[in-house]
Amino acid sequence: MAGLDRRALDRARRSRDPRFDGKFFIGVTSTGIYCRPICPVRSPKSENVRYFRTAAEAAEAGFRPCLRCRPEAAPGTPAWLGTSAVVRRAVRLIDSGFLDEAGIEALAARLGIGARHLRRLFLAHVGASPIAMAQTRRLHFAKRLLDDTTLPITGIALAAGFRSVRRFNDAFRTTYGRSPRALRSGRRAQVAASTGDDVVLRLAFRPPYDWLQVRNFLATRAIPGLERVDESGYARTVACDGGYAVVQVRSLNGQNALELRVRGAAPGLLFQLLATARRTFDLAADPADIFVAFKRDPLLAPLVRRRPGLRIPGVWDPFECAVRAVIGQQVSVAAGRTIVARLVARLGQPVTGGVDGLTHLFPSPADIASADLDGLGLPRARAGALRALGAAVAGGLDLTGPAEEVIESLAALPGIGAWTAQYVALRALGEPDVLPAADLVLRRAASTNHEPLTARELEARAEAWRPWRSYATLHLWRAAADRGAS
Repeated sequence: MAGLDRRALDRARRSRDPRFDGKFFIGVTSTGIYCRPICPVRSPKSENVRYFRTAAEAAEAGFRPCLRCRPEAAPGTPAWLGTSAVVRRAVRLIDSGFLDEAGIEALAARLGIGARHLRRLFLAHVGASPIAMAQTRRLHFAKRLLDDTTLPITGIALAAGFRSVRRFNDAFRTTYGRSPRALRSGRRAQVAASTGDDVVLRLAFRPPYDWLQVRNFLATRAIPGLERVDESGYARTVACDGGYAVVQVRSLNGQNALELRVRGAAPGLLFQLLATARRTFDLAADPADIFVAFKRDPLLAPLVRRRPGLRIPGVWDPFECAVRAVIGQQVSVAAGRTIVARLVARLGQPVTGGVDGLTHLFPSPADIASADLDGLGLPRARAGALRALGAAVAGGLDLTGPAEEVIESLAALPGIGAWTAQYVALRALGEPDVLPAADLVLRRAASTNHEPLTARELEARAEAWRPWRSYATLHLWRAAADRGAS
């Protein structure tokens, strides 16, 4: 479990070290409750303690969530990261609400394996079945909305994926021993005074987290009219069911969390927005695991010591990321940003009542597929590549699938090479083990002399960095940028 034996788990529990928050959960047999390692209540006797890899595993064992430390607010459990690609893909689908509308057989078919094998993989990597994980996800998200928002009970049931309020109430009474309304009663007045019309949620992470690195990376690439990045944080428009929402993310000083603020989204879209925000800001990463993987590497060890909280800054939407990557081929970051801004101003749908300079949505695939792109500053071949990309996605190309399939599908389109496809997998999918081996900056940074490595030599050198090659890529890019700035 997380590379820890029973003695190490006991030490982590007693120390309440926030670095272990979400990496395991503590079941107390004398109370029937499970907690986070940082729970402030008095530590139970060791003989009454059981350890679980995930909250879903603890729930399946018959334990109830602690109302004091709120397991639903823990950082995402990374037990499956870096292990099974099938499980990572399945977890992403469950987080998107796949099992709210379909069964385990449909999920297994989507992944190309049998339902029995999928259950075996989940028991091995997560400690619970996919159905149990989906149910825990629903209940945890609903509990957060009850505690932290003023949404009505019916809206919360819908947002969490329950098909009826009766089922919602029954699930809460079974899990928490009381109704949703009773759980909310002690917090509602405080929440109502602080959130107004917005939905505001905390997004926990494991420290350290280099907020300035992420914010500055996004700031240099922010598209006017679509995004705003300043001292107050990151904000953008998001298309939602024929309308739009505004999302804002900022750092919470002194807390191991970011704040997500959503305005204008229907309750049923909230979980997807939360999951996308967590991916965009790379909140499931475990800096300790990455440090251990790199600490003996002569190239990466000093870089990870210098920036232990480095994360992968994402892009909100995979199609948007692909468009940005195509436009950014062979031009500077600033030049690519200018061209994307022109594209958004010409093809993006204007929003009514936009605030703080947020005036447009990103263009849809269909709009780009049929667009006149003359006058944007794009070479003719690149404009053709954008239209082909838009037509492919509008025609059903799935950019949310397994990273290797997305890379293969994108690289098959005209004007999109392996580097562009890998860049999309790294930033838009949050894939932790991507290496754009053709990247000249990486090949230079990994070289021990003045000659850049070949792509094949870099791939061989990077075998030691698996399964965290995406983080190695970010460290090397950051080091190269620091050298250039100096």
